[in-house]
Amino acid sequence: MKKLENMLEHQLNEGQSVTYPDFESMWERIEHKNTTSFHARMSSGSQNRGRNWSKIAAVASVSVLLAAAPVYAAVHYNWDTMLRGKGGVQAALVQNLGQKLDQSVTKDGVTLKLHTAIVDENRTVILFTLDVGKRKDTEYWRLNEMTLKGTKGENSSGEYNYLNWDEKNQIYNGYFESDWTPKQDTVDVQLVTNGIQAYSVQSLDLPLDIHSTKPQSFPVGQEGMRSIEVKPFTQGQEKLLFSSGIIFDQPEAKKWAYPEIVAYNNGTLINSLAGSTFGQPGAKGEYTTQQYFKAEDVSSGELTYKLQYMKKEQDVEGPLAFDLQLSKQQMESGTIKTSLNLPLEVDGTYHTLENMVVSPTQIRVTVRSKDIDYILPYKKFALEVAGKTLEAQPWNFSGNKQGGMTELRFERPVDLEITKETPITFVAKYKVTQHGSYKITNNNDDKIPLLLTNISEKKQTIIQQLSGYPVKWTYYMQGSDLYVETGSEDARFGGINQTHIGLGKESLLGKPVTVNFAGDGNNKAIDVYKDFKGTEATIYNYYYTTDDPDKETRVQIQP
Repeated sequence: MKKLENMLEHQLNEGQSVTYPDFESMWERIEHKNTTSFHARMSSGSQNRGRNWSKIAAVASVSVLLAAAPVYAAVHYNWDTMLRGKGGVQAALVQNLGQKLDQSVTKDGVTLKLHTAIVDENRTVILFTLDVGKRKDTEYWRLNEMTLKGTKGENSSGEYNYLNWDEKNQIYNGYFESDWTPKQDTVDVQLVTNGIQAYSVQSLDLPLDIHSTKPQSFPVGQEGMRSIEVKPFTQGQEKLLFSSGIIFDQPEAKKWAYPEIVAYNNGTLINSLAGSTFGQPGAKGEYTTQQYFKAEDVSSGELTYKLQYMKKEQDVEGPLAFDLQLSKQQMESGTIKTSLNLPLEVDGTYHTLENMVVSPTQIRVTVRSKDIDYILPYKKFALEVAGKTLEAQPWNFSGNKQGGMTELRFERPVDLEITKETPITFVAKYKVTQHGSYKITNNNDDKIPLLLTNISEKKQTIIQQLSGYPVKWTYYMQGSDLYVETGSEDARFGGINQTHIGLGKESLLGKPVTVNFAGDGNNKAIDVYKDFKGTEATIYNYYYTTDDPDKETRVQIQP
């Protein structure tokens, strides 16, 4: 249950449909929707869904235009629990830099009230409460697609909202955050949510046989789900993978059902491991998941499996809109903008620290890549500021694919003073190098093919040396499909992104069964070739990565 609560905090409230890697690069090899985040072994950009906001004027919502001059006031509401980890926002509230909003709308017995806006050069944060009346212990509420809109109808970017249940006061505390900030001191905007929903956790028994490697299908018939197909894979001696595809009769239910497999051993819940993914669409539009379990947790004992999902219990239809006049004027005196133009690596020319913006709530560092194909090679980032270490969280990465830009955001602690003389050093760690299609490196073995012979239902293996690392290829037929598994016992081999059979227009592209992320420590991957014909195949890797967890680069920014 706790695992699903955590998932809901990130997925329901942030509108995300898969697990959370870093934000620098995304699905190139698989189509994906509704995502902001995730740094996989593929490059991409985030997707923003357009909305027809012309309908908003006709919606029966309460919208109040604030007075022309923003009102700033101390906030007397206790937001500490919800804002844990948001030191910059807490500091702004302590300094009375919050802009009082005091607007509310009530519909179907549910009240959404805006309390305070924090607006500076780096972001906009709006604090609110959601009063749902008598809440059942089994209910979880969300705000659907909350967004800021300008006067011309455009949506802002990098948005999410978060709800935290306040048991003492029997109310939800919430915040909305956006990368958007006013281009001028004061601007008129709309804060809109498409609706408010309540959900409950449900489950359905799954009589899985984990010792069978064949696909196993089960009817569901709940919450718009018709059926689920599960295929177990052994991932070395340590992990078991369940690759699932769920067919929905009601496609709209994909937005809230969040189905996942949960295991129980002698009645004790066994959580799936980090790196499990949820929600990317399959070839036929199915909702797919890849869930990893420790083999030792599910290898003995009295094991049972269930399909756990969310059921919609209540729907307060929107849009619900608030007209706001926001200003960053009060924050500008504490903002420092610095042009950097510093190389990320001493001997590198691909990436440059372009600028830094220090605001009262956050520090933002922008990194420019020479070419959009040259993604940032490091996976962990920090700022050392006056003896304190500030780490960039994975959900604070954002990218502009057109400009080859990556923004790294660092929360500013409550007690940290920063001037133009304050020592600041940028630190990047854990280097991941791509070999192959992006041409960052051109080793002779990047494009050496393998010949798969005597292809049959029998599993066969080949060892290939890539950049000096032994990579094990395992291939076999299952029904009419060819499966190709790759991986290495050496953890410094990052993994093969994707495979293809043959070259040119006649080549066959393997469909990934697994979803791996650069620098996640998992180099095992599986591709499937549907309806494969023949007993031989010449196979290539699209590209692969190697990891250097100890590699570090340091750039002194100030003084």
